[in-house]
Amino acid sequence: MDLNVMFHPKSVAVFGSAGVGKLANVLANRLLDGGMNRVYIINPKGESVREAKGYTSLSELPAKADLAVIASPAKTVNDILENCGRSGVRAAVIISSGFSEVGNAEGERELTETARKYGIRFIGPNCAGMVCTHANLVATLETSPPSGGISLISQSGAIGGSFMSLAADDGVGIAKFISYGNGGDLTVLDLLRYLKTDDETRVAALYLETIPSGREFMHAVHDVSAVKPVVIVKSGRTNTGQRAALSHTGSMAGADVVCDSAMRQCGAIRVDTLQDLLDVCKAFATLPPARGKRVSIVTNSGGPGVMTSDKAETDGLLVEETSDCVKAKLREFLPSFAGIRNPIDLTVEGTGEQYGQAITTALEDSDAAIAIYIGTPYLDAMPVARGIASAAKKTGKPVAAVMQVGSDINESLIYLRKEGIPCFPSGERAVSSLAALARYEEKLLRSNEPCLVVTRPADVKKAFPEGENRLLEPVAMKLLRENGISVPDFVFSSEEEQAVQAVRELGYPVAVKVVSPQIVHKSDCGGVMLNIRNDEELRDSFRRMAKIGEGRDFKGIVAYPMLKPGKEIIIGLTSDPCFGPMIAFGMGGVYAEVLRDITFRVAPVSQNEAIKMIKEIKMYPLLCGVRGEAPVDMNALAEIIAKFSMLPFIYPDIREADLNPVFVYENGAMAADVRILGK
Repeated sequence: MDLNVMFHPKSVAVFGSAGVGKLANVLANRLLDGGMNRVYIINPKGESVREAKGYTSLSELPAKADLAVIASPAKTVNDILENCGRSGVRAAVIISSGFSEVGNAEGERELTETARKYGIRFIGPNCAGMVCTHANLVATLETSPPSGGISLISQSGAIGGSFMSLAADDGVGIAKFISYGNGGDLTVLDLLRYLKTDDETRVAALYLETIPSGREFMHAVHDVSAVKPVVIVKSGRTNTGQRAALSHTGSMAGADVVCDSAMRQCGAIRVDTLQDLLDVCKAFATLPPARGKRVSIVTNSGGPGVMTSDKAETDGLLVEETSDCVKAKLREFLPSFAGIRNPIDLTVEGTGEQYGQAITTALEDSDAAIAIYIGTPYLDAMPVARGIASAAKKTGKPVAAVMQVGSDINESLIYLRKEGIPCFPSGERAVSSLAALARYEEKLLRSNEPCLVVTRPADVKKAFPEGENRLLEPVAMKLLRENGISVPDFVFSSEEEQAVQAVRELGYPVAVKVVSPQIVHKSDCGGVMLNIRNDEELRDSFRRMAKIGEGRDFKGIVAYPMLKPGKEIIIGLTSDPCFGPMIAFGMGGVYAEVLRDITFRVAPVSQNEAIKMIKEIKMYPLLCGVRGEAPVDMNALAEIIAKFSMLPFIYPDIREADLNPVFVYENGAMAADVRILGK
């Protein structure tokens, strides 16, 4: 069914008691106040609400209803859906509660089955309703917002109501609000995909407490964000409930860092609070695209300009000094005591005309501008507001305003909003919004890249023998080699003399490690010995390893040629309950868990995405070479990351794994240690 019938109904039937204070009464009044002309009330008594006439059944209506809004007891809802289906109603909003949220999953399944039988699409149950301002549809218990270009999908009706209230106070318009409640039929994914092609929506906003079907969610967001921005508040940032795994990777992965990585990977813009959500959406709904990161700050007060500059650099914007050409133009109309380097400080004497000229001139150098006006109670702010609006219109570039204090400050803010200039209470909040615009434009340049590698292996294999869930190191090393991951030559020996013969063929000097399924961190218990140079030292090391492994199911030793030093990297795999296999990358070695300089992606990743991961860590400059050091082989490292990320799909019985360290050299990279755990 085309969901436009739901969002643009010509008539609405409200089901429920119409007595004063009852939900159906409130909903009917909201619909009438919002401008919906054809509203019917259906209840056993046939009660009316104002001009909305009451009926006892849909069959009595003078014309078919397009949308049913149901606010009756839970036990009656399925019969109402049956009635709707027989009467040709194909869209419903089920406000009624008492279903899966209180354990009545069977009742909710019954609703879904009835709806499917008749081809009815519905939101809810247990929701706060919906709004479509462009169709005069206010079918919600929450506040009624002004009309605009922001559409909000909210898992929480109350949060949605708070957002719309904030928007109304700020003069920001809403296109649609959908509280999907339990998601018995239409889910956040269905609704998000609808917004992709909705001409009334310029930016899609989401409030989520949980993410359903993580990978499907990522694909949906990636698809929509290629057309319009998707801005998300996801609550639940703590790691509570996230299992601490035995491996390095598992212990460094947390519920929120995984979610954050997934959102960035699929192109979503994540913000922390409802106010942040409103700020960013306001910018997207009103401003032209930001074609770069250069921002000019025009102010009449030094302090706010400096604070805005600091925030801009923190958020990745560039506050570059104005060019000599722009400085020369600014000197033509600004007094000698004005600051012209960026921030451009007009001082307290700055006029509205100077604001307009300064912004217009500065934007010759920049991609966006922030105008800050801190006025006085006895001076008019409107001339400055006009100057700001004029500059924005002339340049066609994003201009955000900060207007504080003035005899007509409220009128000035209203004027700017009408002119499409978003107003913020501080320069810092303006910066955050412009930074989001710049990041989105960067993302659009890569919108043709998939958010996840979609290729899957031709053959699915088992990594673990029946009843085992940890691979011995030599077995794990062999698995890596079979999958194209570079590892050093090695020999495994369970007997002392066998070890001597094998190492002679391998060649001294070697590194020796204990092999035991019960020893996880070998270096912690002395299970690694380096620079073994001859048979005598090898025999001694074998005996020491046997002693360490005594009572721990000692299997023998594995020996490797001594590798030349390289940059030490950790590459890990873990599994998230929502998103499934995750790949991690960061600085490795014994300090991996201390530094925690690590970044995550939902696996698998391409080699290009692996390069992005490498560039994200704080220690990336070390990989590029410092103090005369040569840069490491980024392509070889990215290849290992990409191939390693495929392992959980080739071997679905792998739960967690890490390579620590991977030695990366000027030419090439090699996994020097591996740990692989099963489900």
